This record gives sequence, structure tokens and C-alpha cells, in this order.
Amino acid sequence: MQQSQRTIIENVAVLSLDEHVGELGSATITIDGGRITSIEPTPVNPRTAPDHRAGDEVINGSGLLALPGFVDTHRHTWQSAIKHSYAELDPRVYFAEVLKGLGASYQAGDVYIGNKLGSYAALSAGTTTLFDWSHVQNSPEHSDGAIAGLRESGIRAVFGHGWPTSPDDSWTDKSLRPHPADIRRIQNEYFSQGSLDDRISLAMVVRGPEEAAPGIWHDELRLARELGLRVSVHTGAYARNANAAAVQQYADAGLLGPDMTFVHCNHLTDQELGLIADNGATVSLGIHCEMNSQGVGEIPFHRLLQAGIRPSLSGDTETKCTGDMFTQMRMLWAYHRSTLTRIGPERAAQAPTVTIRDILGYATIEGAKAIGQETDIGSLTPGKRADIQLIDTNALNLGPVQDPAASIVLAAHEGNVRHVLVGGKFVKRNGLLLGVNTEELMDEARRSQQSLLERAAKYKSMAGV
Repeated sequence: MQQSQRTIIENVAVLSLDEHVGELGSATITIDGGRITSIEPTPVNPRTAPDHRAGDEVINGSGLLALPGFVDTHRHTWQSAIKHSYAELDPRVYFAEVLKGLGASYQAGDVYIGNKLGSYAALSAGTTTLFDWSHVQNSPEHSDGAIAGLRESGIRAVFGHGWPTSPDDSWTDKSLRPHPADIRRIQNEYFSQGSLDDRISLAMVVRGPEEAAPGIWHDELRLARELGLRVSVHTGAYARNANAAAVQQYADAGLLGPDMTFVHCNHLTDQELGLIADNGATVSLGIHCEMNSQGVGEIPFHRLLQAGIRPSLSGDTETKCTGDMFTQMRMLWAYHRSTLTRIGPERAAQAPTVTIRDILGYATIEGAKAIGQETDIGSLTPGKRADIQLIDTNALNLGPVQDPAASIVLAAHEGNVRHVLVGGKFVKRNGLLLGVNTEELMDEARRSQQSLLERAAKYKSMAGV
């Protein structure tokens, strides 16, 4: 039998996020069949030549730091072509315009372009796995476009199937509408055995007790479990959602379980956070967007830790923040440290201990746990998929590096990401994305944006805004 081609990265520093592999100043990473087969420290005095086979691709990792690709657990990727358009506006404007008039005008091609642009941008910044939180299922073709955009980029993704946007509140205010039945078609067409490559999986994003009527949100969760799908739900963002006690309602109905991820959670009670922890569910925080969304409420970071929950991180929506995980980590670390100062030394002494390496873990292994893929991704571990980013530690903003984790969390950015591999395949190499003409992609995105803006102006005119 012919041996498969291996990729061997030699003399590379390793920040594995695996307690058994640890951190290595210099090592050799061997990749075969899309998975990491070994991570071996570089011998101080090598006595024999490296064990290379004919056809092996050998990468000189000197000056590079290998770490797991980031896992973003909540991104409204379909909005990528209208990024940063709501940065200074009241979030209520975003809800009224993007999730009603503008969202309802999205065509399948706009969703496709948004997902493709967002996925490539994520890859360029070291995010190898993206939970695509897609609540723009205006037609079956919209979902097809979303999946196509994810697939073409080469990113590992979870397609979170949601509901349509519409000019009214019929889908999100005590809604009596059931989850779109098209999810069954999508599962059969794209996600039955052998129908799609193993990079893309399916999940359900639901409205829950805050947006759907009793009975409807019960049925959402029952449908997800019938189909064997994980669930993600916005919960407790903004004061208006506090009285819903959504987590408590799930628990009272006997439906709270480890297959659920709760997004935001700002206004959840400590009791509800305890219920999440006790039932093995997970939480996703969109730090930058939450800090830039007036009225969303205090980030529940320390309360999560006190409840025993280690959160994952997300880029949320690029309409009002950046999607890259370097920013999420940096802002979370700053939030943590500034909070300790704000609450005073006595309370700070009682706060949970948080390290730089914890922050990095939220963006990697905790993200993998939140999408149910921790046995496959989230750390550099022999046997796991080779989802790897290689950071240029000789860059002026990073070097000379003393503490690799601190350098990544405090200072690294997209420009430092030299190479990115997903399942052992290069998607970014020598600082350039592969398989895409970025100028053509940007032209497509501009055309989509212009068309969307024209439709938004028409909507405002018709609404008398």
C-alpha cells in the first residue's frame, strides 16, 4: 500500500493547550491523513537524521509558534458584507433594520457572499472552526447559499440552521411559528452519511422562551434532539429578556441538557447559571460586541466562573464589532483585569483566578467543547485533526517572545498568522489565503453591500423612517 504524504513541521515552538503535550520551545509536528500523528521535542544533540519519507513536505518552523486554530462558537456570518455599519447606533436600530427590513430583503446570493467573505476572513485570522449562527432562512436557497459559502472557503464549520427574517415580529415575539421544516431536507441532502465532507456539520439555532410561545420552544428542542443536533440559543441579553427566565423554563420542562449552548447570558440569575453548569451545558460570550452594545448588560464572565462554567468566545456580528478571536481574547483579559480594579481589593481577592492561558483556552479547547468536537479539535494533540495556526514570533509587535501565551493574547493579530491548516491542508500559506482571489471576493462583497444598502434605503422610505 502506498504511504500517504505527510507534512512535517520542524523546529517549531508549540503551545498545545493539551496538558500532556504542554509547551515546547522546539518540536517536530508530524501530520498524516489530516491528523496530528506526533509532537516530539527537538533533541538537543540529534544523533540521527530526521525520519523523512519520499514525498514528505517538510516545513522549517524556526521563528514560528504553533497553536490550535481558534474556535468561534457564534457568528452571524451572513452579515459580513455590511460589517461595521452599526457601530455607533443604538442596538435597537440593528434589530429593527438588519433583522427586519434589511434581513428580509437578503437574497440567497447575499447570504452566500456573506458566508464566503466571513469564512475567509476568519481563516486569515487563525479561526479554523466557525459556528455559523444563521437566522436568515428566508428560503431553502438561502440555506443552500450559506452552506456553499462555508464549503468553498475550506473552513471547518457548524451550520446553525435558524428561522427567516421578516419585516414583522411573527418569528420572534411570542412566535407561534414552528422551526422551518426545511431543516429535514438540509440534513438529508447535505449531512446524511457520505453526502458532505467531514468539515461541515449541522446544528439548530432556536428562539427559546424569550422569542417563541410555550409549546413552540418545546417543539424546537424536541425536533433538534430527534434529528440528533446540538442547539444554540440567545439568552438573557438586554434587560427585556431578564423576566423570561429562559434557562429556568428549560429546566422546569425537563429539557435542559449538555447539547445546549447559551449565548450572552448577561441577565441570567446565578441560579440559572448554576443550572447550566449542573446540566453540562455551555456558554458563548461575544465580548467585543457585548461591550459595544449599549444596554446588553454586564458581561457575566466572573459569575460564569463562580458557577463552574468556562466560556467559549465568539465574533458575534461584524456589523458592530470585529470577528477575530485575538480581539475577543484581548478584550476579555482587559475586562477581567479592569473589573478587579473596579470592585476593590477585598472583593477582587475572592474573585476566581484567571490566567492568560485560561483566556487562550476559551478561544480554543472550550470552543471545541461548546460544539461537541473536543475529541477532534481545540488542542494540538496526537490523534486530533490538524487544525493549526503558525504565528510569526519574529514580528516586531511580538518578538522577542518570552511568554508565548501572553504574546498571543496581548499583542497578536491577523498579520502575524503566517500559515493556517485545516485538517492538515494549508488554507493560508506565507501570509496569503489559498484558493481565492481576494480582490474578486471583495468586489462580490461590495456589489452585495451596495444592493443591500439600496434595499435598506427603500425599506426606510416605505416605513417613513
